[in-house]
Amino acid sequence: MTVFRGVDHVGVGVADMEAAKAFYGRVGFSTVRFDWAGRVPGPDREARVVMLSNPGATPVGPGAIKLVQVLDGNGPPPAPGGGGWGELGICEICLHARGVTGVHGSLVAAGADSLMEPLTASVDPNDVALDIAYVADPWGGKLELIEWTGLWRSLPGPPRAEGVNHVAFGVADLEASRAFYDRLGFGEMLFESTEFFEPMASWYDRELPDQHIVMLLAGQGAGVEPCLLRPLGPDCRGEWGHLGPMEFAIGVSNLERACERIRELGVELVGQPQTVDVGSGEWRYAYLADPDGLYVSIVEPRY
Repeated sequence: MTVFRGVDHVGVGVADMEAAKAFYGRVGFSTVRFDWAGRVPGPDREARVVMLSNPGATPVGPGAIKLVQVLDGNGPPPAPGGGGWGELGICEICLHARGVTGVHGSLVAAGADSLMEPLTASVDPNDVALDIAYVADPWGGKLELIEWTGLWRSLPGPPRAEGVNHVAFGVADLEASRAFYDRLGFGEMLFESTEFFEPMASWYDRELPDQHIVMLLAGQGAGVEPCLLRPLGPDCRGEWGHLGPMEFAIGVSNLERACERIRELGVELVGQPQTVDVGSGEWRYAYLADPDGLYVSIVEPRY
């Protein structure tokens, strides 16, 4: 049995939970898996946490979104400053979409900022075609819209987002990250690029860095996209719960078995496994020691 099931969800820090639910509802995340407030074990912060899934999710857009609004201290920590794309930290959520141009246009019409107009490209080494665009959520988080036209033309119907396709994050050692995530089931490489993606140029307020990007897939769930910049640029890891994409979780079928397997693989847990009663079921998770100190966990959804 497969222990690890790809990326189950991406965590996003928000400043206004109701506004965030409305925004992500516009891109199809209309199913509330749970809505819970309390002290979150592990990060040890008071927060409201809402897990959203998309009823239109497909095999290339299967992941959920977890909205987090920190309630204690000074409230939600601000997004780390100086980030373009690929600095240390979680830098984007990518949604697979049917009809990127239509989804991008509907979000911009609803008030989202356009960060990249829709365009068509392909990626090496397999020359896989794609349509791509970017918008910013109301708190500045980067939201990529992609349709992997060379892999999957989506189900029939009007333009729509399906679910999370992958999460992108900056790393300090790409080979160490590839080896780490390979142990967690991300063993297939969809593409690799060592060329700077020119449409991102306006996002940087410094000399443009070199980008080395790989897309790694698991047999199930969403993928991961680690990126190494040279030079590295600012540290954008931030505090747990900061505004924008800030963590992700790898799905598992059984938390105890997965923790045993994690230890066998030589991966360290950060703290103890946790079980939180969220009313509709249990939220069970454990944080991992990612090579770059990112907020990464395994999760057994029982909600």
